[in-house]
Amino acid sequence: MKIHNPFRVALVGTLGVGLGLLLIGSVQTLSTILLYVGTALFLSLGLDPVVGWLERRRLPRWAAVLVTILAVLAAFAGIILMVVPIIVQQIGQLIGAIQDLVEDGSWDPVSELRGWLSDTFPLLDVNAVFEYVQQWWDNLDFGQLGSEIGGSIIVVGGTILSGLAGAFIVLILTIYFTASTPSLKRAVYQLVPASKRARFIDLGEQITDSVGYYVIGQVSLGVINGVLSAIFLSIIEAPFPAVLAVVAFFFSLIPLVGTLTGSTIIVLTCLVPGLGSPGTALIAAIYYLIYMQIEAYVVSPRIMGRAVSVPGAVVVIAALAGGSLLGLLGALVAIPVAASILIIYRQVVIPRMNER
Repeated sequence: MKIHNPFRVALVGTLGVGLGLLLIGSVQTLSTILLYVGTALFLSLGLDPVVGWLERRRLPRWAAVLVTILAVLAAFAGIILMVVPIIVQQIGQLIGAIQDLVEDGSWDPVSELRGWLSDTFPLLDVNAVFEYVQQWWDNLDFGQLGSEIGGSIIVVGGTILSGLAGAFIVLILTIYFTASTPSLKRAVYQLVPASKRARFIDLGEQITDSVGYYVIGQVSLGVINGVLSAIFLSIIEAPFPAVLAVVAFFFSLIPLVGTLTGSTIIVLTCLVPGLGSPGTALIAAIYYLIYMQIEAYVVSPRIMGRAVSVPGAVVVIAALAGGSLLGLLGALVAIPVAASILIIYRQVVIPRMNER
């Protein structure tokens, strides 16, 4: 191919590369905002089936949206009001127990550690190890260490404030998207040519319904795990049953590994000296092993069958890929996204390939 105007071709190519870099930089700069918008859309699609159910009970949409949002806020406010006082109380008890051990003088962690090392590793020169630790401690620059700790506290405080601000923004966007979901759908549908609009609307409704029912299904699994955990942990007199039930609820929202991770945290909490016992931890471990099997093979297929129909291998790959790209939110969104892609593949790609 003969190039008649190399300067024009080079200029257009440079402008194209510059525009691409500008777009990439813009996406990176707006990544936090895009994350807020994506989270709010995901939550609004999850609330839309509830709003639709209330509308079918002859409530106007604004009233259905208001009732749904107030119910969600009341649920989270109840969880916070239930958990925070217990956490404060238990932290106070823990600090008091530590103070009693120190003031009593019967607890000498250094001597206990020295004895444990001598019994476990008889060939280890324990005195040399402690001398090395003492030299390292003497050489520490506590001024610099204090400034680093102070800076870390400021960073943690800023992160907490940023998280609260982000949660408030997501809440406002979720309310807006939930209230205006029909108009947003119509605006998107109008971008499709009229000859293909009916088919596009059908696919769009299937995808949004899939996402909505997935969110409802995942929350339902979390509620079941949280309620059963609260009852069971109270029966076996585990420490902090209300707090651990909330832990079970929130971790159940994470696909694949959420229930396992939450159960592990609960069992380890039951092993804390002075709070639980090995027997309590063993009973809790047996319960959660049985519960995970029932959830995987009985509860989850019945609840999630209407929401997503995705093969197990695709679920694992989608969750891993989503978690790698967007963290926890990516893992949550990955499965309904995979279900949406499968809907397009089954109803669009395959029929077109069969027509050829």
